[in-house]
Amino acid sequence: MLIRQYTEYATFTRRDIIGGSAAVAAWATGLIRAAGENVLEVAYAGSMTSVMEGAVKQAAGEQLGLSLEGRAQGASGLAQLIISNAIHPDVFISVTPGPMQIVLKAGMAERARPIARTEMVIAYCPSSSFAGRFQAAGESNGDPWWRILEEPGLRFGRTDPVTDPQGRNIIFVMQLAARLYHQPDLVERILGADINPRQIFTEPTIQARLQSGQLDAASAYKIQPGPFHLPYLSLPKEINLGASPAATYAEAGLMLNGKTYHPEPLIYYAAALKGAPHPAAAARFLEWLGGKPAREIFSRYSYDPPDEAGELTAQ
Repeated sequence: MLIRQYTEYATFTRRDIIGGSAAVAAWATGLIRAAGENVLEVAYAGSMTSVMEGAVKQAAGEQLGLSLEGRAQGASGLAQLIISNAIHPDVFISVTPGPMQIVLKAGMAERARPIARTEMVIAYCPSSSFAGRFQAAGESNGDPWWRILEEPGLRFGRTDPVTDPQGRNIIFVMQLAARLYHQPDLVERILGADINPRQIFTEPTIQARLQSGQLDAASAYKIQPGPFHLPYLSLPKEINLGASPAATYAEAGLMLNGKTYHPEPLIYYAAALKGAPHPAAAARFLEWLGGKPAREIFSRYSYDPPDEAGELTAQ
């Protein structure tokens, strides 16, 4: 339809076409720009893959007329790619404030709005030989969840703590659990070293590995197991990093590559990036994310509202 409109109403002489006139150049530029206005490039935390590639992508097309092109990866890794100009998305969505603050402090965005919240859980494979024990873990005669994770032969999955906040969050969970259950060496017994290649996988693949039986259990945000029809264990609020305020978790900490990390609120933040290739589409999408249709989608995918979380700005 767009090409038909231009061919019907734009006429050029043979001299215009052969000479490459300004009129022809303006026509071609306008055609390309009009076609590109419906594209939206979004770099988002890998934990959001199911909702972004499903209901959000569909709604962006139906309600906003936008073709969403997504890139899922650990939020910290995405932040570094953005500030180094290795990638140029229109919108960045991170989990926890840290990755977004990297982008804000680099001057790549002015502000970020909170759009949702989650908490940490332990997802498990329903066909695993440990599944029955995980299912009974919350019952009076069941084993503690952490004791099951210690069993020899159990295959546990998590993400890279260097590039992904969730990879750090599961370490924080285990640190807090060690204190809560009076098990001083619990982190080492379950996770081994902070960087343990036997346990570390990319975030978008972990739930699929659980589903296929390659893993028995894995760290997860509450939003992740549902789309894969996977069961999960809820964790006490003292350790699940979902409670607000997060002062409860101040005792946990981690040093990686000379930088110290502490637990942050599991809030998802969205920002339109400066110099975005499609700024109009980015602005429309950010406005939509703050509205009722987006909130209803997030609720269906087990996201909680961000409650009293405020906007992030460069400091």
